[in-house]
Amino acid sequence: MEPLEEYHSPFDFEQGVNTSFLYLSPAYSDTPPSSPAVKTRGFHKRPDYTPELGEDAATSGGPPSPLPTMTEEEHQELQEELAKVEEEIQTLSQVLAAKERRVADIKRTLGITPLNELKQNITKTWQEVTTSTAYKKTSETLSQAGLKATAAFSNMGSAISRKLEDVR
Repeated sequence: MEPLEEYHSPFDFEQGVNTSFLYLSPAYSDTPPSSPAVKTRGFHKRPDYTPELGEDAATSGGPPSPLPTMTEEEHQELQEELAKVEEEIQTLSQVLAAKERRVADIKRTLGITPLNELKQNITKTWQEVTTSTAYKKTSETLSQAGLKATAAFSNMGSAISRKLEDVR
């Protein structure tokens, strides 16, 4: 089935994005005084706002801070350190992947399957639960409640039997 007419969006995406419409919180605070303050984003910050340590450009919303003034030599040293650290990260990732493959090989050789591991984890967790104090207390309480309920139903059954015999 063909549409009757072609859809036309009410938004003009060719014009660009108006960032003032992306801000979803109201400019005023409608939260009760007892509520924690709502943190705002974008350029709608309070004048006393100070970004936290490590806050990135995506959450800071303001214009980017100027780079600290450094010499060409300092800049080169930082570039070299960055390359070295990135290379170390890559090496560590490769070592970790190799060790994970080795663990998988060892487990396969030993016949340890994911299902066996899951069963062992469940068994261990169940054992830890059943030996806990909370479980023992709850189990004991439920056992006593069950005995009392059984006695109550037994007494109620006897009373009903007596009443039925009296009625006859």
